[in-house]
Amino acid sequence: MRAATVWHLGVKEFRSLARDRMMLVLIGYAFSVAIYIAGTVMPEILHKAPIAIVDEDRSPLSARIVDAFYPPMFMPPELISAAAMDRRMDLGLDTFALDIPPDFQRDLLAGRGPALQLNVDATRISQAFAGSGYIQIMITDEVMKYARGQGAQSAVGEVDLELRNRFNPELDKSWFGAVMEVVNNITMLSIVLTGAALIREREHGTVEHLLVMPVTPAEIMASKVWSMGVVVLCATALSLRYVVQGWLAVPVEGSLVLFLVGAGLHLYATTSMGIFLATVARSMPQFGLLLLLVLLPLEILSGGLTPRESMPFVVRNLMLAAPTTHFVMLAQAVLYRGAGLAIVWPQLLGLFVIGSVLFGFALARFRRTLAAMV
Repeated sequence: MRAATVWHLGVKEFRSLARDRMMLVLIGYAFSVAIYIAGTVMPEILHKAPIAIVDEDRSPLSARIVDAFYPPMFMPPELISAAAMDRRMDLGLDTFALDIPPDFQRDLLAGRGPALQLNVDATRISQAFAGSGYIQIMITDEVMKYARGQGAQSAVGEVDLELRNRFNPELDKSWFGAVMEVVNNITMLSIVLTGAALIREREHGTVEHLLVMPVTPAEIMASKVWSMGVVVLCATALSLRYVVQGWLAVPVEGSLVLFLVGAGLHLYATTSMGIFLATVARSMPQFGLLLLLVLLPLEILSGGLTPRESMPFVVRNLMLAAPTTHFVMLAQAVLYRGAGLAIVWPQLLGLFVIGSVLFGFALARFRRTLAAMV
């Protein structure tokens, strides 16, 4: 394999990509607007949920509970009567309706264990699921603080759990969404760019021109892998710096250089996968359908959306053969927890081995495809 030939063929890929405006728009969107959307509009985030409160106690404790609900998670609570609660829920005006019964404070201090009633509009499933847990925690916290102040700790229990949230003290889910979207878009675009580059040449007849030139299949494939990998790697670096850290203000704990090294090894695997898929598909529509069958399992089962420990044993171990699993582990360790090379070297090694295997399979398939065209 001649380095000069691979370099010039890669430059040709840059020029071809520069003329493809829709692909440039896709790259720009995927590493800017898509990252912002994923970081700010996660469905499980509770944001400005409407809540109404029926305060039948009118005590200092009930006032503390009312004051505990404020933006951005909740709208300022509406103080309503018990008769209006059901009607407002029927009209869809409130997602949550909290009823504080009479003598709630007195019964609590007397140790009688009073109960609150929370009505939830479960048709708003994302807010209903997350909001119920938030409301329970907030009320419990206010009740315990008030009981301590009144010297009635025994009324609410003797055990107090002190939580220490590491790596994300405020439990801000935008931190997770933005970084994982970067990881997913690296996988998607690297496969799309290399596969589309090969199919575009086949549809335009450029492959036949390459076959009569003194170049080998390995040189053609290597040029596509390194050139498209460089494009995605540069877009990743800019996205992390200006969108994730700048626009969304998400702190990055570890070394960006180490992460980009891991991203480069991941691109070695996924760009080879893109070449392989392009040799299987006959056209761009077929390539798009095939891409869905490959991308969905890679992204959903890699640990980026659901912890790997929650998956079945067979699936968890089977996905170790996928490059996305190792890349997600590396990205979370480096960007979230500030891990160094001594911790993530197994993931780097795994990405290199998987990338080499995929490159070999793709090259063998690419050679057979070119031989059939002669």
